[in-house]
Amino acid sequence: MSATYDIDHPESFHGLPVFTLPAPGEPVPPGGLPEPGSVAWRLECAGYDSAQDFGTLWKHFADSVDRSRVRALLIGPWWDGEYSGFRPVVDLLVADADRFPALRALFLADVVSEECELSWLQMCDVTPVFEAYPLLEEVTVRGCGGPGPSDEKLRLRPFRHGALRTLRFESGGLPGHVVRALGSCELPSLERLELWLGVDWYGGDTTVDDLRPLLAGGLFPRLRHLGLQNSEIQDEIAAALASAPVVAQLESLSLAMGTLTDAGAEVLIGGQPLSHLARLDLYHHYVGEAVLGRLRDACAPAVVEADPGDTDDWDPEDEDDMRYVAVGE
Repeated sequence: MSATYDIDHPESFHGLPVFTLPAPGEPVPPGGLPEPGSVAWRLECAGYDSAQDFGTLWKHFADSVDRSRVRALLIGPWWDGEYSGFRPVVDLLVADADRFPALRALFLADVVSEECELSWLQMCDVTPVFEAYPLLEEVTVRGCGGPGPSDEKLRLRPFRHGALRTLRFESGGLPGHVVRALGSCELPSLERLELWLGVDWYGGDTTVDDLRPLLAGGLFPRLRHLGLQNSEIQDEIAAALASAPVVAQLESLSLAMGTLTDAGAEVLIGGQPLSHLARLDLYHHYVGEAVLGRLRDACAPAVVEADPGDTDDWDPEDEDDMRYVAVGE
């Protein structure tokens, strides 16, 4: 189990209000559908009748909207009946890439826990999407793979992309091979990178060694925000960041959603200066108030954003008392 962390459907994406395309036969707004480039279009099969799979929805989208003017697209629940892998969606996106010359942002996949638990979302190799859309500026990938060995899993191969500025992988268990592939990518425009590393139980076997290329600095020369979040090895990551060259180029850093304790915070206090940051995000942590206060002092004038944490519910002297990441399942 894990601590709760609310994930809602975004109301805006890439600076545009999100609009869910009505299903075939459902009423459209009184004024008709929005202008194609004025909203971020969300497609979902949830609630559709059994005859309307994602292929049917995709055709309906093509018939209803001038896709050449679409700037942002969110893929909601794509399955019909039982959960299924994401590969058919990727195949359609890639096959129709020339129909989306204005597309700059993709959300794969905008699904919340009421629709499918994060760690059960069956992904696939998403590399073809980056290769087919060289002008994308923002991509969020949510999910990784189901709990069974036969379920499709998230895959990534090293790629070069000159336009990508924001990249997020949200997972309850991000595999090390995905992080290693990311460390071999060429992303000269990347400014924001956020990785939800998760837990080993759900396939999150990423180690600090897997993160070394990201921490060394220079891999992504324009990177200004780094989030290494939702990790059960948050203390180890903090220790690595205490001397990581990448920190000097950052404007903000997030170690939120994980199991950071006094030990990890103490290493940050004794490590390289963090006062050049505008923000250090520690939401959901296990750092005591006294150590958190010292960390705030050490980071000033940087703002340390932190809730009261879960120290009241966790006894560091009790070997059976578990710490939880914010999003596991």
